[in-house]
This record gives sequence, structure tokens and C-alpha cells, in this order.
Amino acid sequence: MTTTDTEEPTLTIDELAARAGVTVRTVRFYGTRGLLPPPVLGPRRVGHYGREHLARLALIEELQHQGMTLAAIERYLKRLPDDLSPHDLALHRAVVASWAPETVERVTREELGRRAGRPLTDEEVERLTAMDVVTRYADAPDGGAYRVDAGLLRLGVELLDVPFSPETVLAARTALLEHSRAAARDLSRLLRDAVAERDTPDVRSLSAHMHPLVVQALLTTFQRSLREELREWLDGGGEG
Repeated sequence: MTTTDTEEPTLTIDELAARAGVTVRTVRFYGTRGLLPPPVLGPRRVGHYGREHLARLALIEELQHQGMTLAAIERYLKRLPDDLSPHDLALHRAVVASWAPETVERVTREELGRRAGRPLTDEEVERLTAMDVVTRYADAPDGGAYRVDAGLLRLGVELLDVPFSPETVLAARTALLEHSRAAARDLSRLLRDAVAERDTPDVRSLSAHMHPLVVQALLTTFQRSLREELREWLDGGGEG
């Protein structure tokens, strides 16, 4: 299924479960707990699901990977606005994923597709490789082993549906890395100065507590700045 945020949900519960890598029973369980919005009922009262449901399932999965209990996940989701788009939910998942250390794994071609949540064509795998999301191991006998960062894979798969060339995506990635590292450097300097007199255990505890807060602040600031830039560009007729 390829949709925009405004298109009607088109996935059956079986298709949703397969795309999300969970069981139908899990989808129904989350629905009864209020973790997923109800489906849109079609002819013969068949429930249809869409991108929001997929995004919420991905966020729930990430929260579970961080060790959160079901009760804690329920509290987390209840604090989110009701009108979040799939893109907004994906951003929240990215923030949650950033709390964890980098998780680089070696996976087979088949496992890569399973981790991606959908079958990947050879062309799509090549695009993910070009975007530096996955790296093919040269020492694999059949060339079918890949190095992948689980935190980047879902983002890379979503980028497959964006009508930009791999070169454009790589250029955007480079720009983001350069600016985010500069911001991280400045913030680290400020935090170091603020805790210079504290003992090492206190500094580590404070750093662990501040990390998700700083990431959320950076994300919020970037979202607002990007929205303003896009508004100015569109109001100006796309010039500049």
C-alpha cells in the first residue's frame, strides 16, 4: 500500500499485522487497550487500517524495545495529541529510538526484508545501500549479508516512497549531520560548564536524564524552523 496521510485506510487487519510484523491477535489486543484508534468500517463491516495505525504500531514496538511496560506505554501514548499524523508519530519514534545506543547488526537478505516490515525489491535494497542505510558485506559467500542499523532502517524504508533521488537524500543527510553535530558540540559545552563542579556519578545521572529532553527540544525546534522555512518558500511561489 502506498498512500498519503489524507488517503483512506486500505489495509485489512491481516495486512496491517503482516506489514507491522505482529500478529492479528496483537493488533486486536492493542485496539482493546486503546493503544490503536479503531479501524474505518467498510462494506460488510470489514475494518480498514492505514498509515496512522502502522506508525503507532512502530512507535509501540520502539517503546517496548526501550524496556517500557504496557502500562507505561499506555501513559506515554495518552499524553500525545489526538490529531498526530503518521509523520508526527514517526518523529516521536525517532526520538524514542535515539535514547538507545547504536544497534548495528549483520542480517541476511531475507531478514532485511522482515526488519523493514515489507518485502524489498533488489532496486530498493540498492537504494538503501546508496543512502548508506545498509551496507553489503563483501565477505558473504552469496553477497546476501548486510550491515544495518536497526534505528535507521525504518526511516530508510519510508524514504523509499519519497520522490527524491538517493543523491538528494545523501546531501540532506550530510547537511543534517553537520548542523546536528555543531548543535551537539555547543550544547555539550554548555552542559559541561554547568556541571563542572559536580561529581562524576552525578554528571552521568544528569546526562542520562537530559538526553531525551535535549533530543525532544532539538526535534521541536527543528520542526518549527522547517515549517517556517516551507511556509516562506510556498508563500513566495517556491522561489529562492
